[in-house]
Amino acid sequence: MSTIMLIRHGQANTTAQDETSYDKLSDLGAQQAAWLGDHIRATGEHFERVYCGTLTRHIETAQAMKADAHGEIVQDERLNEMEFFTLATLLKDQQGINLPDSREGFVAYMPMLLGKWQAGEIADTPETFQDFETRVDAVISDINAGHGPAIVVTSGGLIGMVMRHVMGLGIPAFAKACIAIQNTSVHRLHRVGDDLALTQFNAVPHLDHPDRQYAQTHL
Repeated sequence: MSTIMLIRHGQANTTAQDETSYDKLSDLGAQQAAWLGDHIRATGEHFERVYCGTLTRHIETAQAMKADAHGEIVQDERLNEMEFFTLATLLKDQQGINLPDSREGFVAYMPMLLGKWQAGEIADTPETFQDFETRVDAVISDINAGHGPAIVVTSGGLIGMVMRHVMGLGIPAFAKACIAIQNTSVHRLHRVGDDLALTQFNAVPHLDHPDRQYAQTHL
């Protein structure tokens, strides 16, 4: 069976309120990625292909992991994240709904935002929900059709969308999956016939040691 290992980027700028400011790894994010790279090499697991999005945090994560040890890193903009901060700003400007200032606030906010986006209730978005869904399905299908195990460095929203496709998740469950995904977490898909099956979700074995548990972050 072919394996796709989806990896969320390391911690980015946690104080950001826009796409540009967010798109850079923090020092901790770079360390998380380095530890993950060390862990993968220590297991001796073999990968033939490496992909990442074109966002800075994707590229920096792949580089800190030394993912090029498994092959040339292929950048594909279809692996880029939905523009969450842009959507949140549009929602605030158009409907007066503010971005939450706590993780707990996202429990209600995220499914509301995604639901409005899916229903076309936010105007002038960079892409429609349906376009995001289509490009994620297309890039994962293309990677799935390739030969050999693949590493894919991307973002939490994109990984959540993959979970939506593979597991048939509705908006509430899709939102919960996105919120749960940790920085540099590992998610595995195996090809079974023509379909993909989820065999691992949100694993952080490189951060399980007591000395590293402080580095288990979501934001």
